[in-house]
Amino acid sequence: MQFGGPIDMLPLPGIFAATFVLVMLSVECGWRLGRARWRQSEPEMDAPVGTMVAASLGLLAFILAFTFGMAAARFDTRRELVLEEANALGTAYLRASLLETRGGEIQDLLRTYLDVRLDAVRTGAVAEGIRQSEVLHGQLWAEAIVVARLNPESTTVSLFIQSLNEVIDLHTKRIASGIRMRIPGTIWIGLFTVASFSLGAVGYQVGLSGSRRSLAIMAVAVTFSTVIWLIADLDRPQEGSLTVSQQALVEARQGMNPTLNSGTAADQVR
Repeated sequence: MQFGGPIDMLPLPGIFAATFVLVMLSVECGWRLGRARWRQSEPEMDAPVGTMVAASLGLLAFILAFTFGMAAARFDTRRELVLEEANALGTAYLRASLLETRGGEIQDLLRTYLDVRLDAVRTGAVAEGIRQSEVLHGQLWAEAIVVARLNPESTTVSLFIQSLNEVIDLHTKRIASGIRMRIPGTIWIGLFTVASFSLGAVGYQVGLSGSRRSLAIMAVAVTFSTVIWLIADLDRPQEGSLTVSQQALVEARQGMNPTLNSGTAADQVR
């Protein structure tokens, strides 16, 4: 369940490999064109070309920094939302214990709700986890309505409903941040387009100078591909090595049931 556009069709290693090939092809095409121009009787001057190459590389660096910053900011947002959800669930659970009626049933539902959240991350069944969470929202809200009607003027009930509403709101925020708020496909297209022309211009300048191909371009290709791989990894919440730890939710679940053995779950959702 991803919203990142066509680039999600490729796994992360595939993105690295495709980027590497794109860089090498761009430089090679630029070098061949520059070599052909160098063989002409009136070749271009190297200085103006160098200025244009520097300008295009500066634009590429700007777009890379912008895209990386966007992915990193959303990664931090997802991490903060996990902590906020753990706090909200803990607060709702404690306030449910103060209710005169239906408190035990509500606490059971909150424990089930948190188990569903953790299982969705552990198994990768995000769509099913969302569906079950929304079903539990309805059940929790139905219990809240019953409690509110039995105690219409209770401050405790009011506080509990407030915390329950925050739990539901955070569910929506986590869906938006983790699934829908991805780097738009237009930005990916723009990034690869600028990279192709900028690196092609580098190859063109090398060919125009009459130089042979340099092995240094391999280092450029690997470096650029690594940065793209990191950006894609940050942008994919459910795969890769840069995933948001769910430890705060694991600890919240342990607080709801101190005898729960969630050590294995903690290792699996990090």
